[in-house]
Order: sequence, then structure tokens, then C-alpha cells
Amino acid sequence: MTRRDFSLASVSRCFLALLFAAFFALPLTAEEITFRADTMSGRAGSKEDMTRLAGNAQVLTETIEIRADSIELSGKEFRYVAAAGNIKGSYKESNLEFECQELKYDRESKVVTISGDAKIIDKDNEVTAAAQMIEYNSNTDIAVLQIEVKLEQKKNVCSSAYAVYRKKEQMLELNGSAKVVQDDDSFAAQSITFNMDTEEITMDGNVHGSVTDDGTKEVKKSAESQEAKNE
Repeated sequence: MTRRDFSLASVSRCFLALLFAAFFALPLTAEEITFRADTMSGRAGSKEDMTRLAGNAQVLTETIEIRADSIELSGKEFRYVAAAGNIKGSYKESNLEFECQELKYDRESKVVTISGDAKIIDKDNEVTAAAQMIEYNSNTDIAVLQIEVKLEQKKNVCSSAYAVYRKKEQMLELNGSAKVVQDDDSFAAQSITFNMDTEEITMDGNVHGSVTDDGTKEVKKSAESQEAKNE
């Protein structure tokens, strides 16, 4: 360990950190994990022990990087990671960044749950999504967003109470007061499915909207919504 990694720790803590680092490098499903912080508390004698990192805390694996005010590691081979305070991080393979105030991450399932002004940024597709809670699975590249959902992509601004964002397919499913705004055009319904590549929109339930362009956009209403309108 370098001095800057544990600049505020005592000599005894530095010794503990050296023992802990040697143990900490043990892989979980062949994934190595490393860390740094201003201070560390905990024991290195058991895989089930909890270890707390505080002050400029950082955890790095082959999949994810997490930076926060504090981070706790627990479970067998430190399977679980919990972070709090000014959290920022990224998924390497997905080229996705995130920000939040609270985080829980399962290294085995590779599912992260972030909350408190949560935000994800899909740099590949120029998508920024925000909600009070977001769950992202890096194995499937699917994000589930809950409460005060807002997603922006180029000229599209989408909002709802609940949403599923499928990164690979570039499909967005909005539910609960769903709305898509494209420049001066707006589309609203109880639920909306939006193809973010083709800009094709499928709406269902209490459908309404306004279009001010040349009408080239394709809007589809479900059979249920169409029948309701005909009645």
C-alpha cells in the first residue's frame, strides 16, 4: 500500500491493510477486486467479515468502478458492495456511467441498484436517464427505472413513473403517465413503447398528442386504445 492510499490511517491500520489487501485479491468467479480509501476498519481474518472504507473510497473490479464517500464490503469473498454519499462510477464493457447517493452491488449477479437522484449515462447511444431508483444488469444491458423517470436522447425527452430501458435493442418501455416529447411534438398515454433508433412509437391507454411537423413520424396505437377511441 502506498502512503496516499491510507494517508489518515495509523501504523497498525496500515499493517492490517497490507494483510487485508493480500486476502482481498482473491477472485470471485475469477474476478479480481482492488480498493483504496483514506481509512479502513474491519478484520481480514474471515471472508464473511464486513470491511468499511471511508474518505475518497474506491472499489475497482474488471466490470465496475465505484467511487464514494464510504463503501462497505461484505459476504463471501466480498460479494456485496454498498456505497453511500456522492457516488460516481462506471461499467467498462457497457461504456455506461452512473451517479447517485446510495448504491448496492452484487458482484456475482453483476446487478447494481442505485437510488437518491440516480442517473445513468449511456455514452454509446447518447442517452441520459434519471430516476429515484435504477436497477441495472450488466449481463443483459437492461435498466429498470422507478419514480420520476426522465430519459433524454438527442431531441427526445421521455418521462413516466416506471420504465425499462433495453440498451442493446435501443427500446424504451414507459408506464404510468408516459410521455415522449420531440421538439414541438408530444405524445402521451398510460404506456408507451419507443424505438429510439427508428423513433417509432406505440401507445396504449388514454392516448393523446400533438404533431406539428410534416407527419413523417409513425405513431401506432394498440388495438385496445383504438377500440376505446371508436367507442
